[in-house]
Amino acid sequence: MTDALSLTFSALADPTRRAILARLSEGEATVGQLAEPFDMTFAAVSKHLRVLEGAGLVTRGRNAQFRPARLDPRPLAAASDWIGGYAQFWDDSLGALDQYLNALQQLGAPTGGTAAPLEKENDHD
Repeated sequence: MTDALSLTFSALADPTRRAILARLSEGEATVGQLAEPFDMTFAAVSKHLRVLEGAGLVTRGRNAQFRPARLDPRPLAAASDWIGGYAQFWDDSLGALDQYLNALQQLGAPTGGTAAPLEKENDHD
């Protein structure tokens, strides 16, 4: 069995599904409405919706013969929390790089662009 976070990231891996989620962030929509901006069949959009439903990112309602889809942001929040857990790593890494560059500047070493070419010693003198 695949965990919820893996299902979320798997569903988000496809750009069409991300576009569908972006559209659903504006409000619920039918399969027909979701298919409009894409060059694909209703069946293809329905397959994408099933993947999004399986990941818990979309729920489907009943409105007469229509089954409008709506965004459920909870799995996105869990993914954001997981990614956010690495913020301290990046802060620490960038902080260390900043300290290193500041130390180089204090020593007068060039920090931007390419390094100056090394001069070759002439053994013929």
